[in-house]
Amino acid sequence: MTEKQTSLSHRELAAIRYQERDAELKKMRIIATALLLLMAAIFIFGNHMEKNYAGYWGFVRAFAEAGMVGGLADWFAVTALFRHPLAIPIPHTAIIPKNKDRIGETLAGFLRRNFLTTKLVARKVRNMDVAGAAGKFLSRPDGGEGRMRMGASRLMGDIIASLDDERLGKVAKDAMRGQLENINLAPLLGQLLEAMIKEGRHRPLLDGVIKWASKTLDSNEEIIRNMVQERANTIMRWTGLDDRLADAIVNGLTKLLSDMANDPDHPLREKGEEGITKLAHDLKHQKKMQKKVGAWKKELLANPAMSKWMDNLWQNGRQGLLNAARQPDAAMAGKFGEALTKLGSSLQKDEHLKKQINRFARRAIVGTTENYGDKIVTLVSDTMKGWDSNTLTDRVENVVGSDLQFIRINGTLVGGLVGLIIHAIGRFLP
Repeated sequence: MTEKQTSLSHRELAAIRYQERDAELKKMRIIATALLLLMAAIFIFGNHMEKNYAGYWGFVRAFAEAGMVGGLADWFAVTALFRHPLAIPIPHTAIIPKNKDRIGETLAGFLRRNFLTTKLVARKVRNMDVAGAAGKFLSRPDGGEGRMRMGASRLMGDIIASLDDERLGKVAKDAMRGQLENINLAPLLGQLLEAMIKEGRHRPLLDGVIKWASKTLDSNEEIIRNMVQERANTIMRWTGLDDRLADAIVNGLTKLLSDMANDPDHPLREKGEEGITKLAHDLKHQKKMQKKVGAWKKELLANPAMSKWMDNLWQNGRQGLLNAARQPDAAMAGKFGEALTKLGSSLQKDEHLKKQINRFARRAIVGTTENYGDKIVTLVSDTMKGWDSNTLTDRVENVVGSDLQFIRINGTLVGGLVGLIIHAIGRFLP
């Protein structure tokens, strides 16, 4: 099944469910209206029979009369939730369309206060075994849970695709930018350089710099010669000393770079290593250097290119999640799939690794709830604000409308019984 077919089948399923609920709503609406009309017919018939034959026909008339009143009152109450009854703009009707923004904000606040609280989320995820579940999923890609895994993957893909890309992306990029702004970058770079020096991994860096300088010199030899000739006086040019000087400079630099490349103990190499060591120390301990790095970091984050890079990172990450979710077998194929399978086995067997991952997952979930819970629930309120009144009315009525029609039916029957009881009491009282 292709991604397009999978996505289409889910849309068709949602459309079928919507149509089924809509048909059920129409059916219940017809039943409630038919019952109200039946009460009206019984009332007319009972009233006629009471006038002409008296007897107990008054009970029939009272039952139907009260049933009509109850049915009409509940029809008005149910209709007033979604629209103006008979298109008449009566005050305090069409409640849901008029208050859709307030409903969205109230719903968002309800979710934040009752579901996305730090204590509740922390309690729910306390015993959550993310590492074990991930390990089982990764280590058994072709296991008996294949259909469930495919279904869950497609569901996850649909959820990711349905989320508001712009708002969700803004939340993710703001979180990323906030973390980058809070990182004290200089000490981290200093520690990285120190680790490189201790393990000797800085030497390939020096080798690379020397090779780059040598290639740069070869490709720019003509520029050096032209610079010497431009600065030479007339006597030097007449005597050819400018060419000799240029040759000496180029040959000297070439020999120096060659000696540095071939001699690991060359004095200039040692100077370079001393410079890297000092740089690592300054990055870790010198406030002035740390301020410089912080200023460079701020300039980098303010650069439009960084924003573009974050946009691309978010889009690529989101698309990668979609591809992996909707095509889990493709994601698990090849050497990458083998590596993921081994990782899954490690996650199941290594208790220390499992503990660390679960702790990180719990902290990440709780931290996200605490720091971004308000922004998460605004997705609900903002989405509802973006709907027009007809869309909101149709969706809410489609979900709960058929149940509300039972209120009309019950109101008609209960009203009739109450009217019957009142008529009986009035009839038999002295």
